[in-house]
Amino acid sequence: MRALIVEKDDEGQTSASVQDIEESRLPEGEVTVAVEYSTVNYKDGLCIGPGGGLVRNYPHVPGIDFAGTVEASDDSRYKPGDKVVLTGWRVGEAHWGGYAEKARVKADWLVPLPDGLSTRAAMAVGTAGLTAMLAVMALEKQGLKEGPVLVTGAAGGVGSVATAILAKLGHEVAAVTGRPDQEAYLRDLGATQIVPRDELTEVTRKPLEGEQWGGCIDAVAGAMLGRVLKQMKYGSSVAAIGLAGGAAIEGALITPFILRGVNLLGIDSVMQPYENRLEAWSRIAHDLPMEKLEAMVQPATLADLPGLGADILKGKVRGRVVVDVTA
Repeated sequence: MRALIVEKDDEGQTSASVQDIEESRLPEGEVTVAVEYSTVNYKDGLCIGPGGGLVRNYPHVPGIDFAGTVEASDDSRYKPGDKVVLTGWRVGEAHWGGYAEKARVKADWLVPLPDGLSTRAAMAVGTAGLTAMLAVMALEKQGLKEGPVLVTGAAGGVGSVATAILAKLGHEVAAVTGRPDQEAYLRDLGATQIVPRDELTEVTRKPLEGEQWGGCIDAVAGAMLGRVLKQMKYGSSVAAIGLAGGAAIEGALITPFILRGVNLLGIDSVMQPYENRLEAWSRIAHDLPMEKLEAMVQPATLADLPGLGADILKGKVRGRVVVDVTA
């Protein structure tokens, strides 16, 4: 089987290359899957890049999600020929992941692919899309307020899917991007307003600003999240899903959270219960405008991955990179 193998030398330097390896090297698990598609996410860039980022052991196969066909199973829930999808559970970090023609995992980590969703479409959505849907569901549970829903990092994987889902559900979407050339792309996904990133990263000492946003899906954090919290409407919610802009935020506790009752919701797609993942994937199959998926997709193969890992860390990748593992 072919796989992208990341290795570390005696000096701590890592390198990634496509190799032919024996299937017997796969880790233990109840289900073996013939992988058809995977994706490239920010965590994958960290795993492939110099230093190995999040990788726990070497040699390693990155790829934090995949979709494919069950080849062998010791679990009665899955039979050979079943289509499945996997996201999270530290696959691609602590456990070998999707950048190989086969994967062996625990049955509990898998979810049956919903009817009408192909393995390629599932990875056009991927972990980023699952996270976006979980964020939408969290905002719905809290109750979205009137007004635009802000999406930061909107041209990225999570932001693109979140924008498309929110627009399909009838919400007005304000998309934040630092790349003016992405305006047409974001409007195509359903954004009705484009907010330049500079407007939300400019330093201000005001404890509160005018109420603007009825909800927010934040994929950036850092200084931008601190600024956005000052602009949320009373009783609104922010679903925070990423730390690309840093883990520290500036702002006084009393201003957004006590005076305006803003809810800050942390969304982690890694260890979601089976029922949550099943509901989210069912919602994706129903609520995501599939005709918009193709505009988000950049195709890739295993051979492309070392370069793409570096590009995604530099913010050069738009939308969703779908890796055809069989190509």
